Amino acid sequence: MKQTPTKLPISLALLTCIVCALGFGLIALWVSDHQIRYFDQKIITAIRQLESPAMTRLMKFFTMIGSGIPVVIIILIAMFVLYRVLGHRRELLFLAAGVLGSVMLNTILKLLFQRARPEINRIIEENGYSFPSGHSMTAFSMYAALTFLVWKHVPSRLGRILLIVLSSLLIVAIGTSRIYLGVHYPSDVVGGYFMSGCWMAACIWFYQRYEERRMLPLRSKSTA
Repeated sequence: MKQTPTKLPISLALLTCIVCALGFGLIALWVSDHQIRYFDQKIITAIRQLESPAMTRLMKFFTMIGSGIPVVIIILIAMFVLYRVLGHRRELLFLAAGVLGSVMLNTILKLLFQRARPEINRIIEENGYSFPSGHSMTAFSMYAALTFLVWKHVPSRLGRILLIVLSSLLIVAIGTSRIYLGVHYPSDVVGGYFMSGCWMAACIWFYQRYEERRMLPLRSKSTA
């Protein structure tokens, strides 16, 4: 049997990992050299023009579902469905590695860069360092992992498009909420997206490579 169809996504995952790593490297360099202030200020100004009581409540909601207990609940529900309903085992490890690895990576990077959070126009209070955004990294990793796992169980093309659109909107909304609420710079969010994109692409590459190797003996038997 030909194995070309399974090699293409692996190559794309590896390429995505490299591109995202380069993107994060550029953002990190500009943050370290203080060369990204103009970009940050422009985006912050544009987002603050949307400020209203209703928008503040909405942004607080998106921040809430991107951290703490809501994230744990979403992951536990996903793990239950994967294990009990769909009967998957290896996917549990993939999901756990994707999300927990992203959290650990964010902690290390924040300690490395030690960028202070914005100090003006804060709507909520947050502690810790600013770069990269932990909410953005967690949201990206969690919803990217869930989209990857659910993708093959969605039969229609329209359903898959809606899955990607919904995941993307949630990721962007959670990242935007951190800027709106005044606890992150836009470069924190973009840097978080790039790093999580790199991490999740690497996880997908290793996962697909493992699956490919696991299936080789079965394919050999079926063609014997």
